[in-house]
Amino acid sequence: MMILSGSPDKAEIEYPCSWNYKVIGIDAVAVKNAVAEVLGGQPYILTPSRSSSGGKYHSLNLETVVESEVRRNAIYAALKSHAAVKMVL
Repeated sequence: MMILSGSPDKAEIEYPCSWNYKVIGIDAVAVKNAVAEVLGGQPYILTPSRSSSGGKYHSLNLETVVESEVRRNAIYAALKSHAAVKMVL
């Protein structure tokens, strides 16, 4: 749930909450394995999103519950730095 704080530039997020990432890579199976590696035993839902017009890039939607901003950012950083992942949104 997002609640706007007094600052118009930043939203305040109530934790724990469900969070979505879009994870993009060249090999969809390798991206799935990267997500499993990063999240370990944490429950998540991973669904296919789109492939580029040439079929080179595949994006997957990742949904999981994050307990804090630190955890949310740590998942983002771990996915972004994984060799199988080209981009995380």
